[in-house]
Amino acid sequence: MRFVGTVANEDDAIRKLVKRLTGPGVTLNVCYEAGPCGYGLHRLLTKLGQNCIVIAPSMMPRRPGDHVKTDRRDAMTLARLLRAGELTAIWIPDEAHEAVRDLIRARRSAQDDAIGAKQTVRSFLLRHDRRFGGKAAWTKMYWRWLSEQRFDFPHQQLAFEEMQKRVLEAQARVGRLEAALTEAVDAWCFAPLVRNLQVLRGIMSHELTN
Repeated sequence: MRFVGTVANEDDAIRKLVKRLTGPGVTLNVCYEAGPCGYGLHRLLTKLGQNCIVIAPSMMPRRPGDHVKTDRRDAMTLARLLRAGELTAIWIPDEAHEAVRDLIRARRSAQDDAIGAKQTVRSFLLRHDRRFGGKAAWTKMYWRWLSEQRFDFPHQQLAFEEMQKRVLEAQARVGRLEAALTEAVDAWCFAPLVRNLQVLRGIMSHELTN
């Protein structure tokens, strides 16, 4: 086992490393753990004619009590396991599929923002002992009730109104992303699977892609 050093995750640096380690008739077998850098490294190495797999960190075989993590130690461990054939590769999405994933994540983030914005409004109302007498929140009746709420101090009223605007903006963002996701799914390679699953009660395209 030989450690060749730390290499920046940059195209030029990777190309130079591959050129240094390969030669006529020599192909590398490379692996790395999935992380925030995505699959760009995998695509580059594959384009350069090298074998590359990506490993899910949760699927890494680990010894009991082994909690020490360093880049060098992790790299050596991965190399040993790859050579022994003990690593299981994850499926690598193509760029079109990853684009749909990005849209899904954006929608999920928008939904979280909307939930947080609504909770902020309800917490504010609770602190001031304002309780809605209807059956359900965020209905037309609820919004009408919100518009009728008045507070003693102008800056307090402004804060409350800004909280409501945040809810409306978050909901609008969710709506835009859901519309874009519906359109994206129609052209997606998994569109037939989505349509088949939509026959099940309660499943819509944007729920499935989560």
